[in-house]
Amino acid sequence: MPNVTAPPKPASYTRSNPFPGKLIVNRRMSGPESEKDTRHLEVDLTGWGLSFEVGDSMAVYPTNDPKLVEEIIHLLGAKGDEPVTAAKTQKTLRKALLRDYSITKPTPKFLKAIAQRASAAPLLGELLDPERKQDLDTYLWGMEAIDFLNEHPSVKFSPEEFVGLLTKLQPRLYSVASSLRAYPEQVHFIVDVVRYESHGRVRKGVCSSFMAERADDVPVPVYPSSAKHFHLPEDSNVPLIMIGPGTGVAPFRAFLQERAALGAKGKNWLFYGAQREACDYAYQEDFARFQRDGILTRLDCAWSRDQAHKIYVQNLMLENAREIWKWIDGEGAQFFVCGDARRMAKDVDAALRKIVQEQGGKDVTAANDYVEKLKNEKRYKRDVY
Repeated sequence: MPNVTAPPKPASYTRSNPFPGKLIVNRRMSGPESEKDTRHLEVDLTGWGLSFEVGDSMAVYPTNDPKLVEEIIHLLGAKGDEPVTAAKTQKTLRKALLRDYSITKPTPKFLKAIAQRASAAPLLGELLDPERKQDLDTYLWGMEAIDFLNEHPSVKFSPEEFVGLLTKLQPRLYSVASSLRAYPEQVHFIVDVVRYESHGRVRKGVCSSFMAERADDVPVPVYPSSAKHFHLPEDSNVPLIMIGPGTGVAPFRAFLQERAALGAKGKNWLFYGAQREACDYAYQEDFARFQRDGILTRLDCAWSRDQAHKIYVQNLMLENAREIWKWIDGEGAQFFVCGDARRMAKDVDAALRKIVQEQGGKDVTAANDYVEKLKNEKRYKRDVY
C-alpha cells in the first residue's frame, strides 16, 4: 500500500500570528497638486481562511523605517547585532527596533531617563510634573525619541536598557474599503500617508509610510477586527444615510459593493467631502458607476477649498435637512458616520440634532431624546477616530 502523506494543516492565524498578506495595488489617488498623498491599497488574502464583514476594520502590523532604525543604532553607539529581549525572546537590537518596538513617540519612561541624565534638560524635568501634562504635550509636538538622542549625545543607554524604555509596536486599524462578496480574496484600504516636517526632520506615519513606501516586496501582516456596532442592517430594504469625508469614506465604498452584490433594494445616500474636487476626489469612478447602476441613490460632495468660504459635509446636511428628516423619520433610514472624531463627528452630530429639532418641530430636549433613541435602536452608528 503506497504511503499517503496527509496535506499540511492550514496555519492558525491569530492576533499574535497575523496573516502575511501581499500588497498587490498601491495607487496614489490624490493629484500632484493635492496637499495630501491619499493611497488606494489592495492586499491579497489568498489562503488566509479568515473573514470580515463590511464595517469592520483590519489590523495592519507595520515594521519601522530601516533608515530611522540605523540612525538610532548609531546614536546609541551600538552596532545593531547586540542581543536584546523582545517579545520574551532574544533578538538582535536591529530586528527588535524594526519589528517589536515603537521607536518614534517618546515614552514617559524614556523622557524621565533623559531628564535624569542630561544636565542640559532641566525644562524637560519640570514638564514631567503630572500637573503640566498640557505643557508637555505642546513641547513634544512633532518630536520623536531620536530628537532627544541627538540633542543629548552625552546620555548613553545600553541596547537592553534602551529597549526597556520603549513600548511594544502596535498594529494600526484601518476601516475596510471593500466587500468580500465583490473581492473574495482581497481587502482594500484608503490611507492618507502621514508625512510632514518638524524640527528640521521629515516625520512619517509608521504604518502609512510602511504600506506606501516599503511593503511592495515584504508581507503585510493583517488580522480582522470586528466592529459589530457598525454593520449593515439585516433588512436590506432599510435606507442608509452615510457621512464619510476623506478616508472616512472607506466603509461606505464597502457598503455599496455589498449591497450591489446582494441586490439590496434599500436606498443609499452618501455625503462625501475633501479639499478640492480636481485633485482630492477619491473613488470618483466607483461612485459614478454605483449611481449608474442605481445603487447610490444620492451623492452630495463638499469641497472645502474650492471656494472662498469652506463647505463641509455638515453644511450640506443642513441644506438637505427636510429630505434627511424624511428619510430618517418617515422611512426608517439608518445614519452612519465615519472619520475624524475631534471635529467632523461633533459637527455632524450637532447638525443632525438641529435637523431633528427644526424639521421635527421639537425643542432641544426632545430633539436630543430623539437622537439618543436613534442610538439605542442602533439606527445612528459611528466609527470615529
